[in-house]
Amino acid sequence: MILKVKNISEIGGVVKAPPSKSYSHRAVILASLAKGTSKLYDMLYSEDTLASIRVCKALGAKITKNEDYLEVIGTGGNLHNSSADEIDLANSGTTLRLMTSVSALSDNEVILTGDDSLQTRPMGLLMDALVPLGVEACSLKDNGKAPILIKPGYAGGETNIMGNVSSQFISSILISSSLSKKGVRLYVLPEFKSRPYVNMTLDIMRKFGVKTLKGYYLKHEGCDKEHQGCRIDEFLVRKQNYVACDYTVEGDYSSASYLLALIAINGGKAKIKNLFRDSKQGDKYILDILQDMGVTIIRGEDYVEIASEGNLKAIDVDLSNAPDLLITVAVLAAMAEGTTNITGVAHARVKETDRIDTTCRELEKLDCKLTEREDGMSITGGVTSGVVDSHGDHRLAMAFSLIGLKHDIEITNGEVFDVSFPNFIEAMAELGFGLELIK
Repeated sequence: MILKVKNISEIGGVVKAPPSKSYSHRAVILASLAKGTSKLYDMLYSEDTLASIRVCKALGAKITKNEDYLEVIGTGGNLHNSSADEIDLANSGTTLRLMTSVSALSDNEVILTGDDSLQTRPMGLLMDALVPLGVEACSLKDNGKAPILIKPGYAGGETNIMGNVSSQFISSILISSSLSKKGVRLYVLPEFKSRPYVNMTLDIMRKFGVKTLKGYYLKHEGCDKEHQGCRIDEFLVRKQNYVACDYTVEGDYSSASYLLALIAINGGKAKIKNLFRDSKQGDKYILDILQDMGVTIIRGEDYVEIASEGNLKAIDVDLSNAPDLLITVAVLAAMAEGTTNITGVAHARVKETDRIDTTCRELEKLDCKLTEREDGMSITGGVTSGVVDSHGDHRLAMAFSLIGLKHDIEITNGEVFDVSFPNFIEAMAELGFGLELIK
């Protein structure tokens, strides 16, 4: 289907940010591992999070959607795979990565798979890191990618993993480690990208009763360098149980970036509710980015107010800890005056798509002047009307729709926003930006 602008009225107003996808994934997984009954409020029900619900049910959790909350009767860590077939995770890379480690806690074999796109995601680094922990996971196609067969058994112990590919590999080991036979000591080797996502994992693990000890050291004596390249992070998770609790999912800064960018590009004022000042989300960085581009931001305890004249200026920005902002920032750059340099996102090449490549190729269709680099891009503001393809990437579809504020644009395969922001069209309409899907 094609996503395009239907109408534009006065841009601005008040809207509630959608629930965090990252926290929703983690909440249902931890509640499923916990002993007792949890009530999860403000859950995001998107294609991705439904995949996590699906696999948790298959492994023994009893999950019921009520009007105001999701009820999860946990397994107490005693997992059993009731699925006779491969468990289909659709396009949810988060579910695949987090549940590969968790599935080793089952008393029988688990096979995780997904659609064609999911089966292109590299998983070898995680599977290799699990070997010293007594976990046997292998690619059924022998290519380091899904379908992944996970055999029962999780001894625990000591392992290490590179920190510059996917923070979800690190979160996967941390989430599962407390239920291993002897706990886990995990070393994250330089450089540690997307650290805030791991902080989110540790935050919600604490809410469900599991504590983690963490520290770091420099990899050679006498090192006087402050940069992260010398630092090795250490996490120690002792054997302990998750405890059920009532948990409310906070708003998602990743999804809210489109609402904020709408005001920034067009001009106007808006209040975005359910965005918490003390959030652990790395994508909260969007507020700093917009301020640097000339936008006025007011941060409340649980909301953000934004005001813009619609005149954005180019900036230099390192997105190493917020790679999911890449496409939003790229579109902001394309609508700004001057040349914006985006760095630090080489790990964005192994997302739903190679996001550096696809973003550059689609911007070029709109006559945007840019230079692609291994870890980012330089973009000179200025685009024209045109047709682009989402490549099945929800973030590309949503971000590129914002170009429709000032130029005619159509996004083919534009319906994919359901992956993370099912009411994207409705939320944008509340701020005066009318979008529609047409066949």
